[in-house]
Amino acid sequence: MATNTTRAMSQMVDNSSVALLISEILDKVHKAKTKADKLKILRDYDSQPLRMVIKSSFDPKIEWELPKGEVPFKANEAPMGTEHTRLSSEAKKLYHYIKGGDNTTPKYKKELMFVQLLEGLHVSEAKVVVAAKDKRLHQVYKGLSKDLVKEAFSWNENYNKAD
Repeated sequence: MATNTTRAMSQMVDNSSVALLISEILDKVHKAKTKADKLKILRDYDSQPLRMVIKSSFDPKIEWELPKGEVPFKANEAPMGTEHTRLSSEAKKLYHYIKGGDNTTPKYKKELMFVQLLEGLHVSEAKVVVAAKDKRLHQVYKGLSKDLVKEAFSWNENYNKAD
């Protein structure tokens, strides 16, 4: 049986994850000077959640079932790494807001759930989700382009893994 000290230490390790927020990864891409550096960052931090967010912004076949534009939510101002959820964990819920992903939840409920999702995230990640919803990640993070993400993730024209 684990002691209280052992449990406390394991919780400390879990809470001090070195994994960057998706917003931090995209900011690194934005600040990188060369295409090679941008590709390396995307490849080094490659994950299913990162791909989901990026694909939802770039793939023209993916349609968000939410109104375009700013979303009225109360920003979670908690410092990074503290009292907020992580987009890397919440990305699996994005299907609710994609056309054809969840045909049972009413539109008003989806909009409420979306606001709650944003309010739980760190404000920087909430902004990433809103930008992805509006298909404008490339405007928020300069240097992030459809050609760059296709090359980084070996995607074909349909944003699927190239054969």
